[in-house]
Amino acid sequence: MKILVIAPHPDDEVLGAGGTIAKYAALGDEVYVAVVTKGYEPLFSAESVEKVRAECIEADRLLGVKKTIFMDFPAVMIETVPRYELNDAFIKLVQDIAPQEVYIPHRGDMQIDHKMIVDAVMVALRPKYAHVPKRILAYETLSETGWDIPNVSNEFIPTSYCDITEMLEGKLKALEIYTTQLQLFPNARSREAAEALARYRGATVGVGAAEAFELIREIFN
Repeated sequence: MKILVIAPHPDDEVLGAGGTIAKYAALGDEVYVAVVTKGYEPLFSAESVEKVRAECIEADRLLGVKKTIFMDFPAVMIETVPRYELNDAFIKLVQDIAPQEVYIPHRGDMQIDHKMIVDAVMVALRPKYAHVPKRILAYETLSETGWDIPNVSNEFIPTSYCDITEMLEGKLKALEIYTTQLQLFPNARSREAAEALARYRGATVGVGAAEAFELIREIFN
C-alpha cells in the first residue's frame, strides 16, 4: 500500500503522524512525505534552510519513509502563490504517487500555510481524477492545532486512532533529530509535550500511546 503524508513544513510529518509512518513502513508499505514549503531569504537564511532539510531527510529515513519530496512553495508567503498553481501541484503529486491513504494537516490549525495547503490538497483529492485515494485523514500538530480563535469549525475532533505504543520511542528520536525546531518543555514543540500527547491519546482508547486523526473520507467495499 502507498501512503502520502502532506507536511506544510519540515517536522509536521513527525509531530502529526511519525508513529503511524513508522508503523506502516515496518509493515512494508511505501510511505511518501511531501514537504510543501521552503524558507526563502531574507526571511530565512540559506544555511538554516539547508540544515532543516537535512534534518527532515534524516528523520524521515529513521521512520522508514521511502521518499521525501520538497515542493518548494514559499513558507509563510504561500498566499502569494496563484491558487491554480498550488492546486495543480497537488493534483500532479497525488496522481503520480497514487496513494491509497493520504494524511493532511487539520484545517483549524493556526498557521495560515496549513489552512491554504489543506484547501489545495482537498481540490486534488476530489473523487474525479484517474486515481482516487481510499482514505483521507487529518492529523494534529502540536504548536498549531488548537491555538487559533476557538470556534466550531476550528476544533480538532478525533475519530480514528493509530496504536503507536511500539513506535513511540522511534517517533521521539525522529523528533529529536530536528534540533532547529525542537524546544524545551513546556514549549508545545518539545519531546515531553509530544510524548504527553501520545500517552493521552493512547489512554483515550486504552493503549499505551496513540496518534489521533479526523477521518475526512473513506471508501470501502
